[in-house]
Amino acid sequence: MRSETITMALREVDRMRTIQAVCEGHLRQTLAAERLGMTTRQIRRLVRRYQARGPIGLVSGLRGQPSNRRVPAERAQNALELIRAHYVDFGPTLATEKLHERHGLTLAKETVRQIMIASGLWIPRKLRPPLVHQPRQRRSALGELIQIDGCDHHWFEDRGPPCTALVFVDDATSRVMQLSFAPAESTFSYFEATRAYLEQHGKPMAFYSDKAGIFRVNRPSATGGDGHTQFARALYELGIVILCANSPQAKGRVERAHQTLQDRMVKEFRLQGISTPAAANAFAGRFMADYNARFARLPRQTEDAHRPLRPEENLDWIFTWREPRSVSRNLTLQYDKCLYLLTDSALARRFIGKYVEVWEYPDGRIEVRGAGQSLPYQIYDQLSQIDQGAIVENKRLGAALRVAQMVQTQRDDRRSASSPSRSHRTGETGARRRKLPGTKAQHQLDENDLKEALESLKESARPRAGRLLQTEKRADISK
Repeated sequence: MRSETITMALREVDRMRTIQAVCEGHLRQTLAAERLGMTTRQIRRLVRRYQARGPIGLVSGLRGQPSNRRVPAERAQNALELIRAHYVDFGPTLATEKLHERHGLTLAKETVRQIMIASGLWIPRKLRPPLVHQPRQRRSALGELIQIDGCDHHWFEDRGPPCTALVFVDDATSRVMQLSFAPAESTFSYFEATRAYLEQHGKPMAFYSDKAGIFRVNRPSATGGDGHTQFARALYELGIVILCANSPQAKGRVERAHQTLQDRMVKEFRLQGISTPAAANAFAGRFMADYNARFARLPRQTEDAHRPLRPEENLDWIFTWREPRSVSRNLTLQYDKCLYLLTDSALARRFIGKYVEVWEYPDGRIEVRGAGQSLPYQIYDQLSQIDQGAIVENKRLGAALRVAQMVQTQRDDRRSASSPSRSHRTGETGARRRKLPGTKAQHQLDENDLKEALESLKESARPRAGRLLQTEKRADISK
C-alpha cells in the first residue's frame, strides 16, 4: 500500500476532524455547518469527498498549482526588461505609472513591486539596514554654532490655541539661548526672535537650521531674486553664516530640546496659569534660567565666540522684508496689490524705468527706497471696498455701484500670496493659504461676472416692481 504525505494547516485539520465526526455519526450536519461556518449542502459535499478519498479529499485541488489570476510570464518578463532599461532607479509606484503612461503596460503596483524584488531591483523596507546617525563632535566654544528650529505644539493645552516656539540652542553647551512664542513660523517671527538674541548675546558665528523655505530657496526652477531668502539676506548683512541640515538627527540638540520643552514647559504653563503667547514670552526668561542650570554643560573652551554689533549695523533696516519694484513713467509701482504713487520730484524721476526697493518693517510700515534714500509716496489701494453708505449717498450712481458691489463679493480680497506672512501681527496660524472657494483673483473677473451681476440685479428688482404696481392699483381702487 502506497503511503502519501499530506500537508495541512491547523484550520484544515480542525475541519477534517469535524467532517470525520459527521461521517462516524457523532455529530449532526447542522451542528457541523454551524461550527465551520458553512451550509449543510457544503458539509454533505465534504462528507462525500472524505468517504471517497479520505483526508486528501478535503485538500483544495489548486494547492501547489499556479494561480488562474497570475500575470502571464511573458508580460512579467516584458515589464522587467522595460524597468531594467529605463526605470532601474525608480520605486515600484513610479515605475507602475511610467509603464502605463509610456508603454501602455497596465499592472498592479504590488505586482511590479514583487517583480522588482525578485530581480533585486527593489529591497523591501524591512530588509534594509537601519540608518546609522553617528554623533557629531560638539563645537568647542559658546556661540560658534546655534541650532534654530520652530516647534508647533499645544503649549497651553486646552486653555488656548496652539502656537510655535522658536528655540535657539547652543551646540557647544546645549544651552537654550532664546525662546520665543509666535502664532506661526514665519520670516517676521524669526526676525523678531533673532533680533532679541543679538541684542542680548551678540552675533554668533553660524546658525544651523533645517531646509524650510524661510532659510533657503527650495525651488530649483526659481528665476526671480538673488537666490537667497529674506532671512538669509539679513544674516549675510550681519556676517552670520546659515547652514542647513540634511536630516533632523543632524540638529539633534534642538530636536531633543523640543521633547524636554514639550514635557516640562507645558506643565509649567499649567501651574503658572499661562494661556497666551505674550504671557509665555514674559515667562520664558525665568524658564530658560532654570532649564540651563539643570541641563547645560560646560564648553571645552571658555572664550565666548559671540561678536558685538557694529555701530553701522542698523537692526531696524536689516530685519525688513525687501522686494525690488520697477518704477513706471507715471512714477508708480505695485506691491502687494497696492499701487504706490511716488511724489513727483527730481529724485523720483531718476528712477523711471529703474528698480527701487520696497521695505516692509515687522510693525507693518512700508518704505520705498532708492539710492539709499527714502522716497515719499501715496497709496492707491486696488482692493478698495464699496459699502452701502456710498450707494445711498450717490443716488444717480446707486445702481451702478450696487452692480460693482455684487461683483466685488466674488473677488478674493486677500493680499498677494508672494507677500510675507504677517502672522506675528495678525495672530493667524496654519499653512500657506489656498484659494477660497467661489472667489477669483481681481484679474480673473471678466464680462461674464458683470453680466451675472446685472441679471441678478434684474431678478431682485422684479418683485419690487410688482409690489409697486400692486400699490398703485390699490390706490386707484380706493379713489
